[in-house]
Amino acid sequence: MTERNIPELETAEILDGIRAWVEIESPTQDAAAVNRMADKVQADYAAIGARVERIAGQDGFGDHLLVTSPWGDLEAPGILVLSHIDTVHDVGMLAGRLPFRVEGDVAYGPGIYDMKGGAFLALAAMRHLVRAGKATRLPIRHLLVSEEEVGSPTSREHIEREARRAAVVLVTEPAREGGRIVTARKGTARFDLVVRGQAAHSGARHQDGRSAIKELARQILDIEAMTDYGTGLTLNVGVISGGSRANVVPDEAHAAVDMRVPNPEVAETAIARFLALRPYDPDCTLEITGGLNRPGYEKGPEIALLFEQARAIAAEIGFDLKDVATGGGSDGNFTAAMAPTLDGLGVDGKGAHTDHEQLYVSSLVPRAKLLLGLFEVLGK
Repeated sequence: MTERNIPELETAEILDGIRAWVEIESPTQDAAAVNRMADKVQADYAAIGARVERIAGQDGFGDHLLVTSPWGDLEAPGILVLSHIDTVHDVGMLAGRLPFRVEGDVAYGPGIYDMKGGAFLALAAMRHLVRAGKATRLPIRHLLVSEEEVGSPTSREHIEREARRAAVVLVTEPAREGGRIVTARKGTARFDLVVRGQAAHSGARHQDGRSAIKELARQILDIEAMTDYGTGLTLNVGVISGGSRANVVPDEAHAAVDMRVPNPEVAETAIARFLALRPYDPDCTLEITGGLNRPGYEKGPEIALLFEQARAIAAEIGFDLKDVATGGGSDGNFTAAMAPTLDGLGVDGKGAHTDHEQLYVSSLVPRAKLLLGLFEVLGK
């Protein structure tokens, strides 16, 4: 691929498109808001002649969209692009702490970095292929889901179905520090631990009580001690609660636990160890629910080869592309075992999930060209 094969891309046009998406606020839990965002994405793709299938939301979540390029065999293995149209920001952020604005090379807005900016880059790349009258060797399918920010509980089946018929998967999650793309991710497991003891008056009958909080405290020390930085295993007790009054021995306590695992082997051992926790006090009981939400994946040979293709494209565009392994999860965790997956192909910026979320305007054209270049060379 050479520079002359890349259609002209304009920063202003791309930023205008991203702004239009950002200004439709779409918090995950507000299905109506997410569906307004889906309406806009569907209309924008239909305007370039793409085929759009709308998949009805379930369990109170918004709709998903499956976009297919105007060219190519509908059933042939292709390029699967993964994005999400939901954000963590509630409706009202635009009118409050995070209005859309551009200050120098920085554009701010809710979800602009994670990940409406990256999702729009995929549309921009396909749009420029249409304008140039070009068709890629592989058909392009863009799956945009509505509830990634809460673990993709209803879209996972669609993600995995599309991954099974994909030659490669490109995920438009935001780039990491300095524009790095992601070639490995830790898996995520979540657990809820409930401890039950025996209530008693803390003054008159303290000896009759069995403190659930005391038992939970001992369990927390054991859980946190399972962390092993050498293997990449981490555990975090992120939320605890329990008890009713200071003068009552607490009969119930709760903990929410996050576990990150680098690969399936470490996951299997760590999860089995967690589920094998037993109470110190025989008069207390433990109830553990949860498990693996997203499997981890490492940079194997196929992903390494895909990264080298991306790095060569970036070099022709004029920047040095680097990769990174990250502890954060994405929908790429579901696909990496089925097809070579590159993640972090979205915009460069920082501040995901914060009130200073931002992208770097100067990253828009280079990142769009990177996606466009991958569309053009993959399958040749």
